[in-house]
Amino acid sequence: MKSMTYIEAMNEALAEEMERDPSVFIIGEDVDVDGGVWKETQGLAERFGLERVIGTPISESAFTGLAAGAAMCGLRPVLEFMYMDFVDVAMDQLCNQIAKLPLMSGGKVKMPITIRMCGTGTGTREAAQHSQSLEAWFAHIPGFKVVMPATAKDAKGLLKSAIRDDSPVVFIENRNIYYKKELVPEGEFTVPIGEAEVVQAGSDVTVVTVGYSRSKVIAAIEKIGDACSVELIDAKTVDPLDMKTFLDSLAKTGRILIVQEAHTECGIGSEIVRRVVAEGFDLLDCPPVVIGSKNCPTPFSPVLEDAVIPSINEIMGKIMLLKQYKI
Repeated sequence: MKSMTYIEAMNEALAEEMERDPSVFIIGEDVDVDGGVWKETQGLAERFGLERVIGTPISESAFTGLAAGAAMCGLRPVLEFMYMDFVDVAMDQLCNQIAKLPLMSGGKVKMPITIRMCGTGTGTREAAQHSQSLEAWFAHIPGFKVVMPATAKDAKGLLKSAIRDDSPVVFIENRNIYYKKELVPEGEFTVPIGEAEVVQAGSDVTVVTVGYSRSKVIAAIEKIGDACSVELIDAKTVDPLDMKTFLDSLAKTGRILIVQEAHTECGIGSEIVRRVVAEGFDLLDCPPVVIGSKNCPTPFSPVLEDAVIPSINEIMGKIMLLKQYKI
């Protein structure tokens, strides 16, 4: 194991995959010879050349369309959107072309594209146009796989798996954990797409986290201490969902809480609840609960932003309410 940041882990994954497979190339905004603002591509242009590390203007629809054509010709593009919010103008290329062409071609056309959505999340005072969590958009579109790594280890392992996958993978990164140091295995390893992780075993309440919410839930569990035995599950992949892991845990606890940074309305938490009710209704000892941001654009004001996004105290309160709930 070695200590590295989320950014460094992804940089290492990109370098290893470009070294392993010459068909892999990077294109997008914030791709620069010096690694751009986030520094995820630092050193790659010097190592692999500007024909494989391609910085673009703010032209999302153009470089996304180019990537679709490159993938159809056998290459493996890694797209970089500097902020997830910037993806809106490329939705036609993503949802009508990249997601659908493999099916519409009868499987003759492959779309091995990794679509990196950088800088997502709330809490950094970047207002409504730079703070959205839009994973539910892409999970709703057949053809995409959608992953949300919450640790440096998973960032590296899932990025390598995404690049090797023949399907388009939406890879969602949260900026709050970009520069936090964590232990990452040395040497070759991947993290499977579609498998959740039981981070901590417990018997009272199942808590499923989506993306960055894992950090907040861990902080809440530490504050709760021995007052509640929490089984913590990191979803990691939101499409396809690992329902078996969720339901196996629910069979032990009878209570489930889903925590996400995105708005609660029509989010991934709602989909997990739908499937829990459909596939594991008899396992429930009380109604399932979802915590997420309130249904409004993210405010720029720090006080207002804190009021609309999930807090550690809110998570603690819901966990304890679920434990005490009696039918």
